[in-house]
Amino acid sequence: MSQKNIRFGGDRVFHFVNKLLLTLITCIIMFSLWNIVVNLFSSAAAVASGKSVFWPAEFSTANYKAVFSDTSIWNAFLISVLKTLIGVVCHVFFCAMVAYGMSKEYLRGRKLYTVMGVVTMFFSGGMIPTYLLIKSLGLLDSFAVYILPALFSYYDMIILMNFFRQLPQSLEESAKIDGAGYWRIFLTLALPLSKPALATIALFHGVSQWNDFMTAKMYILNEKLYPLQMKLYEIIVQSQMASMQNPTSVEITTTSRGIQLATFVVTTVPILVIYPLLQKHFVSGMMIGAVKE
Repeated sequence: MSQKNIRFGGDRVFHFVNKLLLTLITCIIMFSLWNIVVNLFSSAAAVASGKSVFWPAEFSTANYKAVFSDTSIWNAFLISVLKTLIGVVCHVFFCAMVAYGMSKEYLRGRKLYTVMGVVTMFFSGGMIPTYLLIKSLGLLDSFAVYILPALFSYYDMIILMNFFRQLPQSLEESAKIDGAGYWRIFLTLALPLSKPALATIALFHGVSQWNDFMTAKMYILNEKLYPLQMKLYEIIVQSQMASMQNPTSVEITTTSRGIQLATFVVTTVPILVIYPLLQKHFVSGMMIGAVKE
């Protein structure tokens, strides 16, 4: 048997094992998600007895009623949406602006900025100094505390900087010949051609903003500024306390675990809806054939 045939046979075995493992992992994940949905729409007695595995044994919406019984959850949902949208737009624009400048080799002090940025990726001031800084800036109990501290990420800047480096220099040179300045080149040329990178950063930061819990926990005391994550945390804590104080009456309709599963679905569904909308921008190779050198 030739070496080529041996290599071809090994590739077939590798692809078969790889597909088998991926199929198995996918089935496990899908079954776990389906089991969560089944337990959500099952009564507390059915869940406790183990009857609800593949299909709700006793259909019930008590878990969702317990979550949405607090009317302030809609205000928390609005806060989460606003801080996610505003935070993503500001974060992506600021990181892209810095990355575009850092992508130019003729930028003065570029090496110093790079060293300073890399240091921040490995070292931070810590929780207490960060809290004192937020307090000194007057950001406690303010909506801006969700936006300003997360305005810049050096890691995201590196991703965008490497993408800007791949843009053909002839595009920028032709724009300069037409009289365009750096801001116009950045806004009308660099950003539109960087949609895949911008969409990736937007998705990463959007998920981070949506799931952010510690910011509200540490810096927000006003309940009107609570995001969805913080409000659902309160609902879970209240349900657990109620179940410990009077377990008989609580277990009739719902359980603390059922409420936890309900909050999991409530916080996950928006991300699952938005992800397919941004997935099309992940396709690389937008610049192929755009310019002929």
